[in-house]
Amino acid sequence: MDFIEICKAVILGIIQGITEWLPISSTGHLILFDKIIPMASSPEFFEVFKVVIQFGSILAVVLLYFHKLNPFSSRKSEQAKREALALWRKVIIGCVPIVIVGVPLDMILESYLSGEFVIATTLILYGIAFIVIESRPKRPSVQSLDDLSDKTAFLIGCFQVLAAVPGTSRSGATILGAVLLGCSRYVASEFSFFLAVPVMAGASGLKLLKYFVKVGMFSFGELGLLLIGTFVSFIVSVFAIRMLLTYIRKHDFKIFGVYRIVLGVIVLVYFGLLA
Repeated sequence: MDFIEICKAVILGIIQGITEWLPISSTGHLILFDKIIPMASSPEFFEVFKVVIQFGSILAVVLLYFHKLNPFSSRKSEQAKREALALWRKVIIGCVPIVIVGVPLDMILESYLSGEFVIATTLILYGIAFIVIESRPKRPSVQSLDDLSDKTAFLIGCFQVLAAVPGTSRSGATILGAVLLGCSRYVASEFSFFLAVPVMAGASGLKLLKYFVKVGMFSFGELGLLLIGTFVSFIVSVFAIRMLLTYIRKHDFKIFGVYRIVLGVIVLVYFGLLA
């Protein structure tokens, strides 16, 4: 493996680990980085790479929340086991919209909406949305995951479909939707984490299947880059998740809205000047 390509894989893993959980669009950041400093591999491989390294982020959620998500733990009371099963029911309900609408939509939009202008526009629009919503905060009616109804879980899943447009941010769309539906910032963030597990696992599996059918097996170097990116994404995700949950205990999401707007403007200026 080329040392420069290894460095790129590490950087992309760091970007994925940080931006997947913060509402600032991991896919948008990965695409922009590749446009500025592209990997030497084929475009088909990068399409797989930027999705499969999300698996590292999934493992971080599983590690941090294993006990909470495990309904079969011998250390849990019967009540706690029922609560874990209820949580998984809500996660499955929340994934229904992305399965029915999001997957076909993603296949259509991915080829047409990965341009710099679209990414910059969605970064800015959702940045404005975060600032506007946080400027008029309402007392949340859903203060814990137990208070989250199946209907609300489904509606949050509908917001997740919006992330099919690059630059939107899966976590950004779900957190924004959850807050609008009356969830506290903490509940919105945690439920967004849990929704990511089946969604991102499924997306990784589909990308791998499509790649194997279309291109074939990975070379030794490509497999190495995937493993490196995934491992780095896992380590960084652990810290990013903890950081976000600590931050939102005392702060709102305005800072992420400002970041999105600033980044969107920079993208417009940078790529506009290059055009």
